[in-house]
Amino acid sequence: MPTGHLRVLFFLLASLPLALLEWWWRRRVARLGYDGKAALTSLAIGVGHVLSALLTAAAIAAIYALAWRLAPHHWPLRDWRTWLAGFIAVELAYYGYHRASHTVRWMWATHAVHHTPEEFTLFAAIRLGWTHLLSLGWLFYLPLVVAGFDPRLVGALLAFDLHYQFFLHTEAVGRLGPLEYALNTPAHHRVHHASNPAYLDCNYGGVLIVFDRLFGTLREERADEPVRYGLAHPLPSRRPAAIVFGEWRRLLDALHVAHGPRETLTALFGRP
Repeated sequence: MPTGHLRVLFFLLASLPLALLEWWWRRRVARLGYDGKAALTSLAIGVGHVLSALLTAAAIAAIYALAWRLAPHHWPLRDWRTWLAGFIAVELAYYGYHRASHTVRWMWATHAVHHTPEEFTLFAAIRLGWTHLLSLGWLFYLPLVVAGFDPRLVGALLAFDLHYQFFLHTEAVGRLGPLEYALNTPAHHRVHHASNPAYLDCNYGGVLIVFDRLFGTLREERADEPVRYGLAHPLPSRRPAAIVFGEWRRLLDALHVAHGPRETLTALFGRP
């Protein structure tokens, strides 16, 4: 098994004590309740995500390796300035990928899986789609490799970005003062996961929230608008397979009734 996927599995196991602590907090302190069945569904989908990533990692790695060989310049991997520039570049690429995943239906078919939980807990963080190779989100990081960033650097920084976001999926942490200005926080991410019309399509950042501020997609949590989690149009089933492939089925249904090239392209690449 590739070391990257071993790290993912280790991270999930190491995070279990935090998930148990959150379970206790929700039940005993906040009196919010805890949907154990939904947590198990997220865990099953998360394991499936790791297995699907194993099957597709070789293909993506081969494409990145070819792009790296063709890159006209290679930034030195051992230089801290390369890592700083790479961090900013990966954050920007992630912002672009994440925003497109909400506004391009073809990409949303995979990303929607992550937005199906109707309870915002740490286990919701691992409810991830199985079809990333097909939805082409990895293309957003390809220009970084062509620009000379080592694929290992891109992969490590993206892993850090995604691991950081695990801790954003909780209602146990309130606002974090001045940190809210630069960093993505649980408060920012709760709004991102909301299905309220007032909160849709915002807060796309990974570790940083600065690109949302720069591009006008930042929205703050409001006391007069309690967050409602889940999809704006929920799927009819909570079975793992139905959740993973539910939006793909909706896309295919839209293609089936589309008339002409324009409607077909809209069904594939228009807004969800």
